Amino acid sequence: MTPECKPECKPEWKPGWKTGWKTVTVVGAGTIGLAWAALFASHGIEVTVTDPREDLDEAVDEALPLLAAGLPGSDPDGLRGRIRTTHDLAGAVAGARLVQENGPEDLEFKRRLFADIAGHAPGDAVLATSTSGIVASRIAEGLPDAVAARLLVAHPFNPPHIVPLVEIVPGARTSEDVVEAAVAFYRSLGKVPVRLHREVPGFVANRLQSAVLREAIHLVLEGVVDAGELDTVMKASLGGRYATVGPFESFHLGGGPGGIRHMMRHLGPGLAEGWRRLGRPELDDAAVATIVARTEAAYGTGPAAYRERAALRDRKHLALNATLRATDKNDTQNT
Repeated sequence: MTPECKPECKPEWKPGWKTGWKTVTVVGAGTIGLAWAALFASHGIEVTVTDPREDLDEAVDEALPLLAAGLPGSDPDGLRGRIRTTHDLAGAVAGARLVQENGPEDLEFKRRLFADIAGHAPGDAVLATSTSGIVASRIAEGLPDAVAARLLVAHPFNPPHIVPLVEIVPGARTSEDVVEAAVAFYRSLGKVPVRLHREVPGFVANRLQSAVLREAIHLVLEGVVDAGELDTVMKASLGGRYATVGPFESFHLGGGPGGIRHMMRHLGPGLAEGWRRLGRPELDDAAVATIVARTEAAYGTGPAAYRERAALRDRKHLALNATLRATDKNDTQNT
């Protein structure tokens, strides 16, 4: 946890712009970084991708067909025309309005990287990290106030070009203007930004995912189900439910007219007792080997299997997104 910062310790941010971010730099050309780049490019943004990897251009070219398929109205050539690549970090960030960092999940690495970025990016550029668990306040330690004021977490859920969520997590010294500008920017891309009220390692979505995955691994290791069967259970029950209502609304509706009060009164004690029986699997070598073998048996392995399964995942998620948007639109018009 990080201490709260009173308003007077947050430097004022005075950008010459707040909307219309047309030059974005993506630092890190892994799966997340390339998906961000494609999403930005699909909205007409000029994107610079920088990474020290020698095969940078090949990585971009290879990823774009699958990414474009998940961005209706886009094509690989059109996206590529708005994406340039460079190994030169300083040159890549020199004109950026937003820097979206996607480097390794290593605190010291990120501290050094953002110090380098801040030394070359414009003084009003927003500095966003896609980290899946490191809070902004820790990354900003040692950075000047004027830099820390522009640094925040913008954590996507994979794949970022399709899954709507972006968790916006400001640090103790992040300017409120930066937070508001970032929320507006990601929303303009069709994302669903959710601002967290306080910093917590792992944020919200990954902590929920980790809790589910822990029990999933336990059930497979105990021989209750295999990996494919567990996924079927999830997709045919909680997965569909939570795509339409979250855990709290679902629990509230489950109580009928009595709502969550009824559920807590009748099921609360049983819930608490059930939590004590949840598994705590150890990921030793044998457990990892079992999980890997059973997952690969269900879904295959290698580049071809990945492309096939990822494309199917993306088509399903796009269909789900479209249906939910249409339903939400109809509900809004009818109220």
